[in-house]
Amino acid sequence: MELSRPSTVDEAVAALGNGAVALAGGTELVPLLRDGLVRADRVVHLADAVPRGIDGTRIGAGTTLAELEVDPQIPSALREACRLAASPQLRSMGTIGGNLLQATRCWYWRLEFPCRLHGGDRCHAAEGVHREHAFFASDFCASAHPSDPAAALVALGGMLRTDRRELPVAELYRLPTEDDRSTTTLAPGELILELDVPAPEASVYLKAMDRRRWSFPIVGVAVARAADGVRIALAGAAPIPWAIASEADLDGATPLPGTAYKLDVARALVRRALAEV
Repeated sequence: MELSRPSTVDEAVAALGNGAVALAGGTELVPLLRDGLVRADRVVHLADAVPRGIDGTRIGAGTTLAELEVDPQIPSALREACRLAASPQLRSMGTIGGNLLQATRCWYWRLEFPCRLHGGDRCHAAEGVHREHAFFASDFCASAHPSDPAAALVALGGMLRTDRRELPVAELYRLPTEDDRSTTTLAPGELILELDVPAPEASVYLKAMDRRRWSFPIVGVAVARAADGVRIALAGAAPIPWAIASEADLDGATPLPGTAYKLDVARALVRRALAEV
């Protein structure tokens, strides 16, 4: 396997494709390579090419979660989502750009069952054990998106800049379908470069986990209050970060038998979060 270390965005984009994958902090990609879930002829290390750091509302995609969680310029919901996302070691390495592109933690996908995300014709989670899976939009794929910061950024109305375009963070994600099994709208070789996160009047991120710390969300709830109203987004609820307008939208959930308990958790967290903002 070849390692490339481009020094500019243009060099990084040129190095991608033809069996190459992008590497930032490595906390996501390295385990996937180790387990054979991602295969690559070349790894393109982005540390010298992608912006890093915080300048007001602007955040470089190479900024680590540890840097975000302690910076007072960062809204509370995003700081807390970063703090709760992983162990201190992983937060010191993992970047915000990489965190937004996490693969599902669905154990059927991780164990390479021929599920729909692997191109198969069945969702094994829907038929099997699925207590950590989705309770929204689970008809095609019942995986649950694992990123805490992604939900916070959707609630905060964050914008994202790639090497090709600008778009809301919410539009980075798409539900997988028969025709396209991807859960993001990124084109092949497209790089996330920067985020713009407007300052809310108030924001909060609350999370229920199987452990007290450093675990993926059973349910995460991000709420942000701004001049134009309140936005709510959920982690661990659907194959992508899931936005709802109010607690009443939880009535439209489509839980599997083993994920129905998540609705009770979500209702409690949404109420608490709304009260806090």
